[in-house]
Amino acid sequence: MVVLSVPAEVTVILLDIEGTTTPIAFVKDILFPYIKENVKEYLQTHWEEEECQQDVSLLRKQAEEDSHLDGAVPIPAASGNGADDLPQMIQAVVDNVCWQMSLDRKTTALKQLQGHMWRAAFTAGRMKAEFFDDVVPAVRKWREAGMKVYIYSSGSVEAQKLLFGHSTEGDLLELVDGHFDTKIGHKVESESYRKIANSIGCSTNNILFLTDVTLEASAAEEADVHVAVVVRPGNAGLTDDEKTYYSLITSFSELYLPSSS
Repeated sequence: MVVLSVPAEVTVILLDIEGTTTPIAFVKDILFPYIKENVKEYLQTHWEEEECQQDVSLLRKQAEEDSHLDGAVPIPAASGNGADDLPQMIQAVVDNVCWQMSLDRKTTALKQLQGHMWRAAFTAGRMKAEFFDDVVPAVRKWREAGMKVYIYSSGSVEAQKLLFGHSTEGDLLELVDGHFDTKIGHKVESESYRKIANSIGCSTNNILFLTDVTLEASAAEEADVHVAVVVRPGNAGLTDDEKTYYSLITSFSELYLPSSS
């Protein structure tokens, strides 16, 4: 087993989710299809609720910003005809959501609606989050060794908490010290990692970031964050140069914490 020694100055382990703690297949084959298959029914059921209206208005604002994009799907404003407009309005939101998802977009508006839909599904017990077998034992061990563990994912903080709160291993929220999403900045921008360190109250070189995406690893490294690239079944392949350049792990159990901790 390859062992990667964690630098002694590291006090925080920052984790990506998709392809790192959780199989990409769970996200691609269960989480996202759930949205496409259920968004219409969800909107019909929750349309009158304030939260749903806020989600729709955020999506409408995003649609206006996107109007110059090829194939963009507009969401018309309510015309005041009430129930007459409703089916078309809901269909426009459904079409917009499916369009954004087909482009794998990560807009805050889309993430917010997805987060609320997943919350309804997880709390009703319609789905449970999957984690790789090595994740929970390793995180427990790191915390016993005094490490802090944070999550940084493009999925909203609310969605992250749903995954960790409703997993096949039970409620894992107690294992996480905090959550970050793209509100702090995008994962391929080095400034995001400086902001995260600032928010945690440590230096960037006190952080070890685990991700499967080399563009994120590169941005973190630029900010002086320690990085290991996680190789998991179903993840995108790495180039030979990337394999040579980055420290690679295939399991969290391959991280060795210095005895000083």
